[in-house]
Amino acid sequence: MGSDSLIRDTVGRARSLVGDGRIRILAGEHLAGPFRSELPELPAEAYLVEPRARGTCPVLAWAAWELMRQDPDAVLVSLHADHLIRPTEAFQETVHAAARIAARDDLLLTVAVTPDRVETGYGHIQPGEALAHGDGPRTFRVAAFHEKPDADTARRYTDQGYLWNTGIFVWKAAVFLQEVERHAPEVATCFPILEEEGPRAFFDAVPVCVVDTAVLERSERVACVEATFAWDDVGNWASLARTRDGDEAGNVTEGDVRVVDGSGNVVWSEGGRLVLWGVDDLVAVRTGDVTVVLPVDRAPDLKALLAELEDDG
Repeated sequence: MGSDSLIRDTVGRARSLVGDGRIRILAGEHLAGPFRSELPELPAEAYLVEPRARGTCPVLAWAAWELMRQDPDAVLVSLHADHLIRPTEAFQETVHAAARIAARDDLLLTVAVTPDRVETGYGHIQPGEALAHGDGPRTFRVAAFHEKPDADTARRYTDQGYLWNTGIFVWKAAVFLQEVERHAPEVATCFPILEEEGPRAFFDAVPVCVVDTAVLERSERVACVEATFAWDDVGNWASLARTRDGDEAGNVTEGDVRVVDGSGNVVWSEGGRLVLWGVDDLVAVRTGDVTVVLPVDRAPDLKALLAELEDDG
């Protein structure tokens, strides 16, 4: 699935919830550009462009702050652009239910998914006390968040009924800002800068941090709504094998590639020919002047490898 399709899909889901006028795209300029090209009908105010990348906690705090200025009772739904979700109707039902709960009970909601396989690439949620909310999707207090596990731990989590954390968040902007002030003072102390000097000065001053560890893992006001839709994170190469049709041997390919006497491979080339011969269950990616080859089950670790390569220069 190409980036243009992901953009259309993500914004289409947002439109199905709130319409064009209430969509906000949070991204750095390098990502805002493709959105603008793909969606020229969205107005300039739809974009909250990060002056610097400082992690999910500062940018979501900025978005909540901006929404609070327009509507003190605003409910914020945070969606990633690299998720595959089907069907849209079930997604709408789940998110609307989460929004009602967030507005009524002042909870920070994350959408969770029942695993259909053992998965080391996703964070897991340990569900706690069940919350009664009528005929809607099952809702639980979050007993604990667990980072991406190894294979044995992931298998145990699945056997014990843990859920996947999709990273789809639903909460009142005011409640989220309260929890930032309570649990992430390193971000909250920069709010006066945002108020007095604006976003650029705020992003220059605020430390890098992610919302999961800075707020959600510390707050006692966190719950999860169990999704009634099918979900997959297409943010790593192995996911292509689940979201694209392969050949008779299960190889998924893109570009000038060929697989000979091999099965279960994911092969992607953006320049030059790439050939795999006599190997199984590999991810092989050629882009620019770099080619990376790794086992499919290590695909979730690719970001860590790329970061190490960048450190090496």
